[in-house]
Amino acid sequence: MGYQKTKDSIESSLRDAKLDYIDLVLLHAPYGGRGAREGAWLAMVEAQKTGKVRSIGVSNYGVHHLDELEEYNRVIGGKIDVGQYELHPWLARPDIVDWLQKRNVVIQAYSPLVRATKMEDLLLQNLAKKHSKTPAQILIRWSLQKGFVPLPKSVTDKRIAENAAVFDFELTGEDLETLDTGEYRNVCWDPTTHKD
Repeated sequence: MGYQKTKDSIESSLRDAKLDYIDLVLLHAPYGGRGAREGAWLAMVEAQKTGKVRSIGVSNYGVHHLDELEEYNRVIGGKIDVGQYELHPWLARPDIVDWLQKRNVVIQAYSPLVRATKMEDLLLQNLAKKHSKTPAQILIRWSLQKGFVPLPKSVTDKRIAENAAVFDFELTGEDLETLDTGEYRNVCWDPTTHKD
């Protein structure tokens, strides 16, 4: 975090990758305090305005951080293009999702497969049987129908192909209601609640 550290990081990333521009740069977490967050964001906005970065965004920012950033953007003329969060039926984050969707921010869902901790869950098993799909495909489809860009992780060719085979079915409204668990169970870290 901080203006100069972020500016230097963007420059070194461009140099190391031998690129003229980077498609997307995200602030990974809201740590460091308001001044450091604003400095880092200013460096990203400047990089975007000069064409060094095409899109900018945040990851793991809570609504209070997003409100703060929106206020700062009014002063410096920035815009959040992408918001990246752990999102799945056991961590749907309706407050954050609503905030981002109202502002047309692209939402990336990391850990959409819940790190495989819910593959045996009856909710998923029943929907997988109903649609003749795997639990992973149900979770990816849930993300897509919520309007997210899911980022499933796999190193297995078979699973990578399986993860892509999700466009020949849709979850019904009833299916989506079934997956509305109302739970708040993260499987990764959760800086969204960070207060400083």
